[in-house]
Amino acid sequence: MTYPLQFSAEVAAALKENRPIVALESTIIAHGMPWPKNVETAREVESIVRSRGAVPATIAILNGNIHVGLDDAQMDLLGNSKDVWKVSLRDMPYVVSQKLHGATTVAATMRIASMAGIKVFVTGGIGGVHRGAEKTMDISADLTEMSMTNVAVVSAGVKSILDIGLTLEYLETLGIPVVTFNSDDFPSFYSRKSGFKTPLRLDTPKAIADMLKTKWDLGLNGSVMIANPVPADKEVPFEKMESYIREALNAADEKGIKGKETTPYLLKYLANLTGGESLAANISLVLNNARLGAEIAAAL
Repeated sequence: MTYPLQFSAEVAAALKENRPIVALESTIIAHGMPWPKNVETAREVESIVRSRGAVPATIAILNGNIHVGLDDAQMDLLGNSKDVWKVSLRDMPYVVSQKLHGATTVAATMRIASMAGIKVFVTGGIGGVHRGAEKTMDISADLTEMSMTNVAVVSAGVKSILDIGLTLEYLETLGIPVVTFNSDDFPSFYSRKSGFKTPLRLDTPKAIADMLKTKWDLGLNGSVMIANPVPADKEVPFEKMESYIREALNAADEKGIKGKETTPYLLKYLANLTGGESLAANISLVLNNARLGAEIAAAL
């Protein structure tokens, strides 16, 4: 694709000098956490990426312009505005053509990162197959994009509000390798375990980088999902979190909340329900993913 991208000076210099870069989504800023914790966390994520030898490239759409790398004012605008679209692939042409503000999801961020030539992307958790998808057909565009786009995704696993087992099955169908860092258990976002074993395990950033290079050198297009368990001292045990999630899902169902509004609603509901425990875990896992992602980008 040749659509013009707006690069920050830092990202432009890193691309020119072939230095490691880590793409970062902006949905977590506009829709994932409350103000001002959202912007504080985003800046801390960028700081961690830099401390591990890579350049952060937070991606967003502002006034219809696709930005790869944000300055402080742009990040504040995203974090403190009420009219920011949650942009997946289907929304991109509308938001860009209508000159709107948009925070990019996993799928949209991956596509823009690929356009920019960035190979590693860090997020909190990926979307997937929703609970009840056998009736609703609600499956995240993140999975389809991961099957096509050569950008590795570092996350704390599948968002635990989803059907993790069905998501793992669908990832296998799409030919997307799933590798967990330094654990035999596949994590579930807030928790280090999900009840499922990881399909693959690697224990160093270098080993993961070698796998990425091998995959793409073989001409096998698509992402690798790199699952990085939340730090043990910040996790919410799986059984405890599952009871909270069921209550949150029931509340969303009673209010008739559907589609792309579901995840922001559930995250906010869970933060209130857990007295901030889920928000603390969310922040911790994003920072943890930033460390690993930067180290993989540097090794790659």
